[in-house]
Amino acid sequence: MAKRSTGLRVLGTTVAAVGIVAGAIAVVTAVATAFATVVFARKVVTPQAKRDDDVRIVGVDLAAGRITLAASDESRMHGRYGLWFEGDSGHARLADVDEERGGVVIRGIDAVDYGRLDRARRGRIDGWYFLGPWELDLPYRDVVVQTPLGPAPAWSVPAAAPTDRWVVQVHGRGAKRHEALRAVPPVHEAGWNSLLISYRNDGEAPESADRRYGLGGTEWEDVVAAVRFATARGAREIVLMGWSMGGMIALQAVLRSEEAREHLVGVVLDSPAVDWVDILRFQGTALGLPAGLGDLVAGVLGAPVGVGLTGAAAPIDLVALDLVARSGELATPMLLMHSTDDGFVPIDGSRRLAASRPDLVQFEEFTGARHTKLWNHDPERWTRLITAWLATRSGGAPADAAGEGDAEIVG
Repeated sequence: MAKRSTGLRVLGTTVAAVGIVAGAIAVVTAVATAFATVVFARKVVTPQAKRDDDVRIVGVDLAAGRITLAASDESRMHGRYGLWFEGDSGHARLADVDEERGGVVIRGIDAVDYGRLDRARRGRIDGWYFLGPWELDLPYRDVVVQTPLGPAPAWSVPAAAPTDRWVVQVHGRGAKRHEALRAVPPVHEAGWNSLLISYRNDGEAPESADRRYGLGGTEWEDVVAAVRFATARGAREIVLMGWSMGGMIALQAVLRSEEAREHLVGVVLDSPAVDWVDILRFQGTALGLPAGLGDLVAGVLGAPVGVGLTGAAAPIDLVALDLVARSGELATPMLLMHSTDDGFVPIDGSRRLAASRPDLVQFEEFTGARHTKLWNHDPERWTRLITAWLATRSGGAPADAAGEGDAEIVG
């Protein structure tokens, strides 16, 4: 009997110990999940001051015009790209892939704009092939858009002939107006003026008090200010073009502002952010984070307590920003372009938006292009689509007013 009692005590102690360990693991897991959720949520709304050099440069042969990079999804992308290297101290332009072998990718070098590429060991590739409008061989103006937070710099590129048609370009998260320079030639060819804007917290426009992204929920006011700028200079037909988060911002302006809709004749979307909850789930999985973390991040961003945790001035209701859920409120024709291989913003949201409004949306799927790099991957198709679609938006002969700005024409 004594032995049996002893055995029961041992068993009870073991069960208790297991319970304590299991409880401790559960607590640690909960704490780790909560920490990861807050870090992720804060990262989503915080502008990144400096981008990571995530591509290793194996070798450079300037005489042959070739560069060897460690193989990765970024380095093996086909097409032409910009290469920032050594902490943005230099910039070069990469030609297409020559070959891939032995864990490296060899590409051509179109140009080295500045910096010592021959000494560089790391860099990052992006779609900003052009550094400024002066490289497009078109007249342009440096202008200022008066936003609710103050003056924001912009570039205005007039059409070849006077016209009252304007395309307002809205760049994406973590980018600047340079991102939209790729669209200027087809817009110009179609006979439209271009206005490439900056907006709050993008590193050029005035900062908001909290210095945080609103993920479209605050930035749309700056797009309305840009529309006001264009209409004050004679615009009577306006197309908004948004890249990535810029697509969300542009459509939030359409949904929330009668002023933005007054002269709106179309919207062009390149790799747009359509459903933030879906995007957070996708990115959480890509980072190897626990399943369901994206939904937790959405909850933090939308909760009052999230204000203190993320530094945002107010909760961000991601459900209210869902463009698919609000697609019934849209009434403007759209050209929507997205890649199945985006890698950052899943194409699912774009597909659902297109399916919900087939009467409005011309949906064009690309394959092989990474996020906002459709032009880089297939410039001929991308350019042709924009030029042709803008032709369908033109309502008549160009007006006498050309949208003259106050700033000096440069170039």
